[in-house]
Amino acid sequence: MRPIRSRTRTRLEHHPTTARARRITDGLEPKNVIIAMLLLLGGLRYGWTGLAWAAFAAVFTAVVPTLFIHYGMRRGTVGDRHVGHRQRRLTLFPLIMASVATGLVVMLAADAPRDLTATVVAMLASLVPILVITVWWKISVHTAVASGATVCLAVALSPWWLLLYPLVAAIGWSRVVLRDHTTAQTVAGTVVGALSAGLTFWAAR
Repeated sequence: MRPIRSRTRTRLEHHPTTARARRITDGLEPKNVIIAMLLLLGGLRYGWTGLAWAAFAAVFTAVVPTLFIHYGMRRGTVGDRHVGHRQRRLTLFPLIMASVATGLVVMLAADAPRDLTATVVAMLASLVPILVITVWWKISVHTAVASGATVCLAVALSPWWLLLYPLVAAIGWSRVVLRDHTTAQTVAGTVVGALSAGLTFWAAR
């Protein structure tokens, strides 16, 4: 017979609320949010040229970091796609920052559209406080990325994009339901993402 704790965990994983939270966490994970935000911003601001540059930026800000995570999972050094272990995040963040910085250097050298370059600058800048906080506390990267993306869209396109914040709240809810974060960690991620990415983007564009 399976232990009681194992049976309880299985029931929780299949509970409708938990299943809904898992879909939100996976569907609106940082990689997907970054790609969607870049394509929206690039396409709406600069048309096809913007879309091309957005795709280029997404490679270094979303695709390559995801490959780092998958490589760690294959090696057994990373336990899951969301890197739930705080110490593992500390080893991955510098690699992710290096990837983002590489893409940024190329975009600056090739005179990429200003708002897209500013977006990548904002992403790199927001990783700094997230990394520092993660040394002591597992702040939510999910809500930080979603919140920062929302503010950047609002600054670049229209304040109406702030109406996406209920999605940020839903992401925070899902992280708490799945017991990956506390409410305080998701709120902190929301605030840090908005301030660090938003202010940097506003200053850099």
